[in-house]
Amino acid sequence: MRHSGLVAALLGCWLPMALAAQTDTVPTYRVYGFLMTDAGYNFKQIDPDWFDVVRPSKLPASTNQFGTDGNAFYGVRQTRFGLEANIPSPYGEIKGTFEWELFGTGVDAGQTTLRLRHAYLELGHFGAGQTWSPFMDIDVFPNSLEYWGPNGMVFFRNIQVRWMPIQGDTRATIALERPGASADQGVYAGRIELQDVAPRFPLPDLSAEYHRAMPWGYVELAGILRRIKWDDQGTDQFDLTGSTWGWGLNLSSNYKLDEQNLIKAQVVYGEGIENYMNDAPADVGIKNNPGNPITPVTGEAIPILGLVAFLDHTWNERFTSSAGYSLVNMYNPNATAPDAYRRGQYALGNVLFHPTPQVTAGAEFQWGDRDNESDGFSTSIYKIQFSFRYTFSKTF
Repeated sequence: MRHSGLVAALLGCWLPMALAAQTDTVPTYRVYGFLMTDAGYNFKQIDPDWFDVVRPSKLPASTNQFGTDGNAFYGVRQTRFGLEANIPSPYGEIKGTFEWELFGTGVDAGQTTLRLRHAYLELGHFGAGQTWSPFMDIDVFPNSLEYWGPNGMVFFRNIQVRWMPIQGDTRATIALERPGASADQGVYAGRIELQDVAPRFPLPDLSAEYHRAMPWGYVELAGILRRIKWDDQGTDQFDLTGSTWGWGLNLSSNYKLDEQNLIKAQVVYGEGIENYMNDAPADVGIKNNPGNPITPVTGEAIPILGLVAFLDHTWNERFTSSAGYSLVNMYNPNATAPDAYRRGQYALGNVLFHPTPQVTAGAEFQWGDRDNESDGFSTSIYKIQFSFRYTFSKTF
């Protein structure tokens, strides 16, 4: 009897620990996302493919380019669905994310179309797939209803392989990313001599970040370096082959003023990094090259400055607000078309109601502004948006 009592006592101590250890090695899966409905009114006009967002680069470049002012809009395009997996292995935990939303872009711009956001795997200090570029800081994104977000923010999900030598609240990441860039042919757009010029990307983009956690929040410095080439494959008398380097530095932070106020800020500057920006046009512009009869024009990586400054405020457990401003300024080369995009501004303010942790409803005022390169044209947009969002999450 005394032996059986001892065995029972040992089992009573050992079994909970064994079960806990077993629980730690069991794969877990999470289904998450939200259902979101937007409705609002645009007092001005914007490219119809971008009717439910504020993108200054998509504002008209001339009077009534997109019709007359005043349009109501509705949508469910922000609705999102995702899967996460955490699977133990002899080499550490495998973490996977597979996430979609309904916001169509590219050839599906303006449509309610299933679109991939993340397809990413991580094991220990290494990761691969499509996810946030290390050059960006997703924590700068404000608590807003408007989908697209601050135009001056670095915002890009890219296919990459990454190494994370430092992980945790303070982290460091280095990645090789899928290259790509776009070009603006400026005042020479449509010229037959430019039709045979094709882009080429011989190297992956190299990006890195260092994120330092502090008692009041964090500070992050990120950088990127990219090689962009173009080859003239024509047989005329010109040789327009050329190349350039793209580079950028991004400094961002979240600063906690107190329990109710959080400042989100970013400043980015670089050349030829426009496709990493949330709302900016071409990476390479065209520049006159006088005195050279063989290469009368050449390409130039376009310098860009981006600013973001937002305040997220918590009124109480039921109400929050966000307000702030963002800027993009392009420094275009001398052969840029007069109606090209030069500067964009973005601002918003909202009041959000959270009756439960899963539900958000609110109203938001949004503003955007566009200035052309040199023809003197500028335009603004004013929108009011109302949204309802239900968030779900279940772990198995």
